[in-house]
Amino acid sequence: MSDILDRKLHVAVLMGGWANERPVSLMSGEGVAKALEERGHEVTRIDMDRQVAARIAEAAPDVVFNALHGVPGEDGTVQGMLDLMGVPYTHSGLATSVIAIDKELTKQALVPHGVPMPGGRIVKSAELYERDPMQRPYVLKPVNEGSSVGVAIVTEDSNVGNPIMRDAEGPWQKFDQLLAEPFIRGHELTAAVIDTAEGPKALGVTELIIESGFYDFEHKYTDGVTTHVYPAEIPEEIERLCCKYALEAHRLLGCKGTSRTDFRWDDERGEDGLFVLETNTQPGMTPLSLVPEQAKHNGIEYGELVEMIVAAALRDHGAGSGGKGNG
Repeated sequence: MSDILDRKLHVAVLMGGWANERPVSLMSGEGVAKALEERGHEVTRIDMDRQVAARIAEAAPDVVFNALHGVPGEDGTVQGMLDLMGVPYTHSGLATSVIAIDKELTKQALVPHGVPMPGGRIVKSAELYERDPMQRPYVLKPVNEGSSVGVAIVTEDSNVGNPIMRDAEGPWQKFDQLLAEPFIRGHELTAAVIDTAEGPKALGVTELIIESGFYDFEHKYTDGVTTHVYPAEIPEEIERLCCKYALEAHRLLGCKGTSRTDFRWDDERGEDGLFVLETNTQPGMTPLSLVPEQAKHNGIEYGELVEMIVAAALRDHGAGSGGKGNG
């Protein structure tokens, strides 16, 4: 499944930015930059700022490795800029990025094609101080943030009040509107997909075991607080469905390079208890990140994975695809 580049490149690694996930992006970007340098490529590190277009133009790279997380690096903004500049870039293109970062748009793209996702609706945060949007327990999350930023689970014994108090700490204080979904008990699962020369491939399923709470931003990026079990110790049919839905999400959304789809599985309901939560179009590349971890279990070392993602960008750019593809 090797997809190694046959020439040395000048790669601009775009990282940092000003989103909530800036620290994670810097870790991802530095890891990618070092891996490319170790494999003989020239690397220009670019910490995202308002002059980013001029800095990329000055660097004149062969390709941009987009290691940004969150807005504006993952929502189509940077993708549109690079499309206009005619610069190839890694990961998903403009249309895919716009849809996938918006959890409601993602549902509209996937559910009609048979990909199961929790029901839910958009609510104004101010409404939460008057009444619950649905029966507790339920989940509140920003419509278009990544890495579980601003996610809250509201239960009967939550200390936020009933209805939620105005001074209670939570995402309702930071976002004007939120997506409310029923809480799904059970297992936290995730499946990565990478593009190879032969097409997209699901790497397998990891279960994330958390001592308390849920797989939020802290659990994702703090060493030692979450146990990663790969391969997940789940029934073969659930593993097969996770890989199937991850591939379908990757294809239906038009993802490029790599993606990671997150699930909740209620084991008391069998196959009917498996739900896609979201698809991440630019998964982390930090030491704790799940895509590099799954790739390693499949015999793909970190540096090779980075080159595979770059190669996918160059293949796509060479094919002249627009819209959902890269530059």
